[in-house]
Amino acid sequence: MRILLVGAGGVGDAIAKISARRSFFEVMVVTDYDITRAQRTIAWLKDKHGAAAIEGRFIADQIDASKPESVTEVALRHGATHVMNAVEPKFVQTIFAGALAANADYLDMAMSLSLPHPTNPYSETGVKLGDDQFADAGKW
Repeated sequence: MRILLVGAGGVGDAIAKISARRSFFEVMVVTDYDITRAQRTIAWLKDKHGAAAIEGRFIADQIDASKPESVTEVALRHGATHVMNAVEPKFVQTIFAGALAANADYLDMAMSLSLPHPTNPYSETGVKLGDDQFADAGKW
């Protein structure tokens, strides 16, 4: 398993730190729009576990989670088999689309956001939580 971890903030940082103690994956690519955040996470892992335990198993890279093509490109470049979304829910659909285009499995702790009805938001249901993702189920 080769995991592309999107986001090196609080959630992504915690995922990487817990994963360093596990052997279920081959490589975890820790990414963020600000690559220094991903590098900081990996530096902490090296300090905690030793460079030999981390080298080659954790890689830092830059990603733009707002662009599906960026997610796809980074996933393909690293041969990701799984894309783990660890950023805020507003990026769910772009990361979801990028993972699909890269033919990678998608993991998340959120769903696509709800949207109010465009003309009658107080009396009619708009797009419900997860509807956009469930609509794409057949593509997977």
